[in-house]
Amino acid sequence: MKTSLAMNGSSAEGEKSSKNITIALVGNPNCGKTTLFNALTGLRQKVGNYPGVTVEKKEGHFQLPGGTTATLLDLPGLYSLTPHSPDEQIAREILMGILPDTPKPDVILNVVDASNLDRNLYMTSQLLDLGVPMVIALTMTDSTLKEGILVCPGVLEKAIGVPVRSVVASRKQGLEQLLSAVEMAASSMPAEPAWPVPDQIVDEITDLQHALEKEHHLQPRIAFSEAVSLLMQESEHVPMQHLPESVKSLVRTTQEHLASDDIDFATTAIDARYRWIAHIIQGVNQPTNRPRKHPISTNERVDSVVMHPFWGYVIFFLIMTVMFQSIFSWVQAPMEWLKNGIDFLGGMLVRHMPAGDLRALLKDGVLGGVGNTIVFLPQILLLFLFVSLLEDTGYMARAAFLMDKLMSKVGLHGKAFIPLLSSFACAIPGIMATRTIGDRKARLITILIAPLMSCSARLPVYFLMTGAFIPNRRVLGIGSHTLLTLPGVTFIGMYFLGMIAAFLIAWMFHRTLLKGVAPTFLMELPPYRVPSLKTAFIQMLERAGLFLKRAGTVIAAVSVVLWALSTYPKHPDLPKDSQLAHSFVGSIGHGIEPIIKPLGFDWKMGIGIVSSFVAREVFVSAMGTVYNVDDPEDSGQVNLRKKLQDDVDPNTGRHIYSALVAVCLMVYYVLAMQCMSTVAVVRRETNGWKWPLFQVGYMTVLAWVVTFFIYQGGRMLGWG
Repeated sequence: MKTSLAMNGSSAEGEKSSKNITIALVGNPNCGKTTLFNALTGLRQKVGNYPGVTVEKKEGHFQLPGGTTATLLDLPGLYSLTPHSPDEQIAREILMGILPDTPKPDVILNVVDASNLDRNLYMTSQLLDLGVPMVIALTMTDSTLKEGILVCPGVLEKAIGVPVRSVVASRKQGLEQLLSAVEMAASSMPAEPAWPVPDQIVDEITDLQHALEKEHHLQPRIAFSEAVSLLMQESEHVPMQHLPESVKSLVRTTQEHLASDDIDFATTAIDARYRWIAHIIQGVNQPTNRPRKHPISTNERVDSVVMHPFWGYVIFFLIMTVMFQSIFSWVQAPMEWLKNGIDFLGGMLVRHMPAGDLRALLKDGVLGGVGNTIVFLPQILLLFLFVSLLEDTGYMARAAFLMDKLMSKVGLHGKAFIPLLSSFACAIPGIMATRTIGDRKARLITILIAPLMSCSARLPVYFLMTGAFIPNRRVLGIGSHTLLTLPGVTFIGMYFLGMIAAFLIAWMFHRTLLKGVAPTFLMELPPYRVPSLKTAFIQMLERAGLFLKRAGTVIAAVSVVLWALSTYPKHPDLPKDSQLAHSFVGSIGHGIEPIIKPLGFDWKMGIGIVSSFVAREVFVSAMGTVYNVDDPEDSGQVNLRKKLQDDVDPNTGRHIYSALVAVCLMVYYVLAMQCMSTVAVVRRETNGWKWPLFQVGYMTVLAWVVTFFIYQGGRMLGWG
């Protein structure tokens, strides 16, 4: 067999500083890659986007045992290096060293799940093709031992030809040995390609490889890998925009030649790789003297309940209920501490700073706006803690599989569950996560409904309204212990309202605007694992940082502008409690009041609704600013909750807010598109303004119509 192609030439592009290396962390989904990334980088990590694309870039920094500084790039979870989506394409370009503004990795750290060697080693064989020094981090060896199989790292290392180190990242076992191997690999020659290239396709690969070297100036190993990747894909799906015309022509000609000879290149190459993998596994997997204790594994026993066609949905509902009730109930104390701290700062300003516009700006604009939003930080952190723990245990993948049957009935792909679940945190990463959905119509439907999931930005609105106007009555309990309260039920109801609305809209789009067939959903279920508290803690801190950054920038800016619009023009002849109504923002509020009055909203709420198009949580800061500016006493920070409860319509003498109005306001925020950033991301993901403008339009109309019927129906029933 002719296996000498692409063996000549080094991947080295020049000497880099020995004091700073770049490591690419690569692995299949659910292989333990995230846990290893967090164990190595700790809090020294940052998240952003790669230049010019919406693919998330996550990197961290740490020192290797020899003193070398390392930058660790956490690439998206991949099953293969043959790209079928933007994130797979970006990962491949990074590994090839052709992505602008991203250095080519000095070392690939390949995370391999010992309990799924055949699947994981497929991508390992592709990584070896690239000619980059590599180290394998072998995870899940404890799981294989429970099944009576010992995966020997030393035997695997000898078979593949690259260093292999066994690690348990959650307990930091084996990390020092792994990092030492990485440091040594950075200065060593890369291993040779491992899989035997079949005779019937070797000439085609060689010809295309040489063309890529000559016309596209790729190094031999990179050219070999690119040649295999191009020939693996169907001609209409090959991303060849970056290639010279002569290479494009050769790819098409080669694929036609293979087809005429009745050779399926992809099948031939894949079979060759798996024959190599089977040979390796036969020598690596060694039986132990610990036979399986049970004919059915623990995962299978748990799944028989969690994935049950009836009890599975009951368990899912109970988990969501407990999560949201806990978020509402467990953090009252830290919220009160934050509120007291903000009140203290407001009082200090009043006591130690002379009256005037500057003091009013700091007290009413900055503290009144930003402070009333920061109070809800504990709930947001607790939500992300729950989500992180559920993902880490392996339950979220089960929930996705469980929901697929329901989602397929409304035209959603099973893969849409993860983007929609991500949208509970923020619609932006949820929309970006739709890149994994191959079908264009299914992806577009998911993008259009993702903002209906109640994101964390809505939490301050929900907490403010439920805490102020929904009676704290017990709904469910055991003896003297309360398990579920009416505010908790209301809070949970908002989340399920968003989900129901999303499914109904998806069903309608699937049968009208975006007709299509719901694709088949195939998904690997990871084993159940004990969640990593450190990983959850790091993700909580990341979200806290993003929330505080938003509060300190976007919300602060909007609060300051809103304060100015609420303060000017001044009318010395009017009493202070009438100044707001005659300000610029008062005029805006009164201007839109006829549109929102049928929903039970007054002009002050209109100010909050308009302001919150910048970001949904701005509603709370807007109300804080408005009611601080409107406070005639000016003695410190107003209690926003009490101000809302006491606010009275001067014309009717009736309270402006009620439980019905509070519910209507929350329903409006569930259904309306109140986020400029989401609109911008939808425009980028759909390459135009057509769909984002349609999304804003349909969600605004939906929110108005549903809120109208709830408010008017509630009044007819005497709830107003």
